[in-house]
This record gives sequence, structure tokens and C-alpha cells, in this order.
Amino acid sequence: MSRYVIGLTGGVASGKSEVEARFVSLGTTVADADVAAREAVALGSRGLADVVAAFGRDVLLDDGGLDRARMRRLVFDDPTARQRLEAIVHPRVRARLQAMCEAAPGPYAIAAIPLLAEGGRTHYPWIDRVLVVDVPRAVQLARLQRRDGIDAGLAERMLAAQATRESRLDIADDVLYNDGPLDALDPHVAALDAQYRRLAAMD
Repeated sequence: MSRYVIGLTGGVASGKSEVEARFVSLGTTVADADVAAREAVALGSRGLADVVAAFGRDVLLDDGGLDRARMRRLVFDDPTARQRLEAIVHPRVRARLQAMCEAAPGPYAIAAIPLLAEGGRTHYPWIDRVLVVDVPRAVQLARLQRRDGIDAGLAERMLAAQATRESRLDIADDVLYNDGPLDALDPHVAALDAQYRRLAAMD
């Protein structure tokens, strides 16, 4: 059972998934907020029932599951709708992440939370340290355009919808700069893994 938890975050196209995969390869349990969010509104869940109560049955697919594309369109430009959805989903996600981390084997666990800076670190009092995967904005834009096949304008808008690079760095205890080739991540992740094992042993 892990008593020491690292919050892993970073902006879109920063390479969080690559970093996450390397920690997993070293035997670390990673609880992913995106997976927990899907589980929170899965078919038959109480969370999905609450979403339907708040937004109506028009947000459902023919099979009764959540129409995620429609839901995204509904909340993207409507802060009130987004807040209503977040009030349903976020508490369930936080509870699920905490339970997964507490149940994880090994000296420490990682909670991968893409929107940690946006939601606020105070919502996660059980996280001991925050690791931010950081890249320069220009690199982030280029990767996002290449990854999603989008133009510069849309990539800029996607970045503008997230927390700033500065606000992410403000909550960081550790920063992993990921502006080079992917294989350059390996020694950095190995060093962080050793550091977290030492800190967990002292906790």
C-alpha cells in the first residue's frame, strides 16, 4: 500500500503519457485522471445518471452511454454548464484516484492529473509532491499541430483554454523538461524514481 503520492501534470502535448509509461515500466502504479473520468460517467453509473438529470437525455448515445462529443460542445463555450459537469465528475475522479493510489503496491504511486493546475492543488491534500512535465510553448504548439493534424490557430486556442505554463510551474516540486528526443526521458525518469523511493522510505 502506497503512502507517498506524486501528482503528475503538464500541458497538452507536453509528453505526460510518455513520462507516465516510463514510470509504469519501472513498476510504479499510475492512477490516470482521464481513465477515472470515463469510469465516473460509465454506462449504468450514478455519475451518468446525475449528468442526465442535469443536462437531459439529449447527451446520451443510442446505447445509453454518454455522447462525449456532444457534451464537449455543450460545455466548451458555456462556463456555467462546465461548472455543473465538473461538480458531478471531479469529486468522483478525486476519490477514485486517491483510492487507487492508496491501494497501490510499492513505496509510492503516481496520480496523473492533466488539469491539476486548473483545478487547484488544494483539492488533492493527499498528494505529497507535484511533478510537472514542461516544454517551451513553441515546442508544445508544434507537437500539438503535428499530433492532431490541426492548424496553428486551433492549437493556440487549445493552449489558451488551459492553465498557463507559469501557473503549472508555480505548483511544481519537480520539473521534467521534455523538449528533446523521447529517449532522453529515460535517465531523468530513472533519477526521479530513485528520488521518490528515497522520499517514500523517509515518510
